[in-house]
Amino acid sequence: MAQRLFTIGYQQATQLGLIALLQLHGVQMLVDVRARAQSRKPGFSKSNLAASLAEVGIAYCHLRDLGTPPEGRAAARRGDRVTLARVYAGQLELPEAMVALAELREIALARPTCLMCYCRDADKCHRHLLIEAGFGHFDVVDLKPVLA
Repeated sequence: MAQRLFTIGYQQATQLGLIALLQLHGVQMLVDVRARAQSRKPGFSKSNLAASLAEVGIAYCHLRDLGTPPEGRAAARRGDRVTLARVYAGQLELPEAMVALAELREIALARPTCLMCYCRDADKCHRHLLIEAGFGHFDVVDLKPVLA
């Protein structure tokens, strides 16, 4: 049986809804794969989110080096998947990203883990590129929070 890996985007979600969905699926570790773990959306900046997750027994880890550089984020907003893929491939070649990817693999093998960034649809952002790069042998489940 393949190891399972969850992904989730908090776009159009509430913090409570996201956490409830993680709990429903038995997630024990949320790995934030945003380059910048700040958000204008209430409840999704690093400190606030980590504290709220800790209250329900879910660990939090921010792996900034697995985030998308500004050029890639701009491409994702435009729906330019070709540029996003090129920029993100370059990001994953950086030594610090390789270290973070190895750390993420260890985390995902140790306990039920979910990757999180902003974009609701994993196939429109870097989460699917990250999974292709290092988790092709995992059973991937993309969680969709109830729209807020």
